[in-house]
Amino acid sequence: MKYFFELGNNPSLSSAEIAAIFGMDKQYQLIGGKILIADLPSMLDAKSIIKKIGGTIKIGVLFEIKIKNTDLESILPFLEDSIINKTEKICFGISYYGRKKFNSKYLGMDIKSLLKERGNNCRWVCGKENILSSVIVEQNKLINKGFELIIIEVEDGFLFGKTLAVQPFKELSARDYGRPARDDHSGMLPPKLAQIMINIASKGINNSLEIKLLDPFCGSGTIITEAMIMGYKNILGSDLSARAVTDTKNNISWILRRFSNLNDLIKNEPDIRQIDSKKIAASFQRESISLIVTEPYLGPQRGLGDIFAVKKELENLYQESLKQLNQILKTNGRVVIIFPIFNQKQKMHFVNIDLSGFKIVNPLPCMLQKEKTLKLSFRQTIVYGREGQRVWREIVTLEKCQPY
Repeated sequence: MKYFFELGNNPSLSSAEIAAIFGMDKQYQLIGGKILIADLPSMLDAKSIIKKIGGTIKIGVLFEIKIKNTDLESILPFLEDSIINKTEKICFGISYYGRKKFNSKYLGMDIKSLLKERGNNCRWVCGKENILSSVIVEQNKLINKGFELIIIEVEDGFLFGKTLAVQPFKELSARDYGRPARDDHSGMLPPKLAQIMINIASKGINNSLEIKLLDPFCGSGTIITEAMIMGYKNILGSDLSARAVTDTKNNISWILRRFSNLNDLIKNEPDIRQIDSKKIAASFQRESISLIVTEPYLGPQRGLGDIFAVKKELENLYQESLKQLNQILKTNGRVVIIFPIFNQKQKMHFVNIDLSGFKIVNPLPCMLQKEKTLKLSFRQTIVYGREGQRVWREIVTLEKCQPY
């Protein structure tokens, strides 16, 4: 069965996450840099899945049809059988993903007339753009009490489908801005990015929810709490800062109150300790950790000053920390770590790290690695940032090498 995924603002990151979850060997097709189509064998629980992936805005199912035009007559059988809920009042919307000009007015009016002929009260939900936002879809209850018709332009026609789930933007915002402990000074990792990093790290690991996951620069605990929500049962965290340890523990308690079911799902509350990452190997058993997901200190977020001095200081921190982490990581275990990229006068300055003992993993599936819209850095990593930001993020996926 074919499903579509509307990708987030960083298509490379979103695509890497989807491939990590559903398999690097699946059939994927990227449409217009915005939609990823995946051929998956079973019916997805889209509403459950979208709560645990950070880079996807919408998930939906595609009909087994490709047609030349978008008139109602061509899609009527699929509307009847696959989309229209048998309820008295129906709200519906149309989203079009394509380059050709498309006016949804005529199709929308035809669908409205069809519904009225069936005896349904109906309301057509429109937006300013051709693509309805997840906010519009959610607030107008298009999934539960109606439908969102999806039209995707391809080379030789159009694909049709319906949305099954949208990103839970309210809950993500609450976890980002509503948590009791925040440290804006040292930088804030968005929950969505934390989810993506965890999913990329766990690619291909059997029973990943049971294995040990460590964040050695836990900050205020975003990666820790997102891993809890995603179902991980053995979570460890550490930080040099006593405040970070306290903030993380406070946020863990807040998450446990907010998601009361987590008390039954996790074996033990996450183990959070105050440890210097450059000496962390003394605190954990050798080769006891399967996944390390972390955002270290990226330098001052404001008033960078001499970026080359900051860069040199951070390179030393990361170099020493990775040597330590290599000792406690299992062979073939994964690290997903963020390095800073300093943006000065339109030139990007990457940190220079000796990655001996690790190999860099290209996070994209083979069939998408030649897609021009999915961009990777010179070292096969994903760059994450926005125009005007002085410090960008480089998401690096590492795997511990087999010993010689």
